[in-house]
Amino acid sequence: MNQKELKLAIKNTTSARVRIVTGLYIKPNKARTGGAWEVRYTINRKRSFMTLAGGHFPELSLADAKLVASNILQMVKQGKDPLQKRIESSNKTIITVSDLFDNWYERAKRNLKHPSYPLRYFTNEIKPEIGRLRVEDVKAKHIQNLINKIMDSGRPSIPNKVLLLCKQLFKHAIKLDCTEKNPAAAFDAIDAGGTGKSRRRILSEEEVKIIFNCFKEYSHIFTRDNYIACVLLLTIGVRKGELIAAKWSEFNFSENSWSLPESRSKTKVAVKIPIASVLIPLFEELKVRSCGSDYLFPSRRASKRRAYISDDTLNHALAKIFGRKVDSKKKPYPNILGSKGIEYFIIHDLRRSCRSLLAQLGVPDNVAERCLNHKIKGVEGVYNRYDYFDERQKALDDLANRIIPLVQNN
Repeated sequence: MNQKELKLAIKNTTSARVRIVTGLYIKPNKARTGGAWEVRYTINRKRSFMTLAGGHFPELSLADAKLVASNILQMVKQGKDPLQKRIESSNKTIITVSDLFDNWYERAKRNLKHPSYPLRYFTNEIKPEIGRLRVEDVKAKHIQNLINKIMDSGRPSIPNKVLLLCKQLFKHAIKLDCTEKNPAAAFDAIDAGGTGKSRRRILSEEEVKIIFNCFKEYSHIFTRDNYIACVLLLTIGVRKGELIAAKWSEFNFSENSWSLPESRSKTKVAVKIPIASVLIPLFEELKVRSCGSDYLFPSRRASKRRAYISDDTLNHALAKIFGRKVDSKKKPYPNILGSKGIEYFIIHDLRRSCRSLLAQLGVPDNVAERCLNHKIKGVEGVYNRYDYFDERQKALDDLANRIIPLVQNN
């Protein structure tokens, strides 16, 4: 049968398939101008068929289809099931550690309470160091160098979390037959600096004055949006992730409140947050700066991932003004805050400072803890459902009235 005879057979057939040669068939399309190539074979006493992946007729010619079919049938003679081989080859090939993470994360993120955490640890810590290495080439020394580098950066809570993620990744690699050994298995918490210790850094009022004055003076490093975000974190006490993803639709400025939805609250409980009157001008400025976006802090570059700023935007800006290297292609700035006598701190320390300042103002613990939307443990957490909105409103008003003069009158 030649091409011309095949076209005629397709046009005139009344059958679902036209037999070409042993094992090779064509299934005509509705217009009967072409069709899908199929190979039928028997292996392990089971009759199977598969559509050729190379294309349909006439895109895949009769001669080429015969050649592909011949190779498939030869594989069957060797006892290999071509359908199974296709399934195996269709799975994404895992070569590098980055490939391994993508494969693990695709499944793991459905069951993780906070899927952004491992993504952040991999993207910021693991990927730059070993992401491009072949999975089977990663040795214990690579893990050790990775952990040591993080410990040397002065972030005591991170090394253990990265080590745990490495163990999970390479355990997954063993399951997939990508490697026979877990290079992170030999390490424990002691090797990663011991059990992660909670940070205790808080900012004094004098430090707050110096820090925010620097933010203003070096606005080309620490932008106005970043400045406002830090003022809000210090005076409202919410978590960074809750603030940067905030939408204008969540705010009611007629009653000066912010309704943080359950879906974005770390405690998985919706909460109504009072906004101090003295902070309203900052929100009005943000509204103008957001240029019609749904978000208070819209993404500063085109992104398919999300429409608000990255989790690392504030962290990187603060690290830059401390003279730390955050961009491998750019020379770091001088340690501006360090030269002013400011000990290193991180963005989350603003939240801790907020809690400390509330204590200094004499705010009762039960009110202060609810200002920070901490989950109340034990019997009280179960039975005390009062939200203390009025008490929180007074406490946060007092705090903002104390902080705003410090950050604005420099």
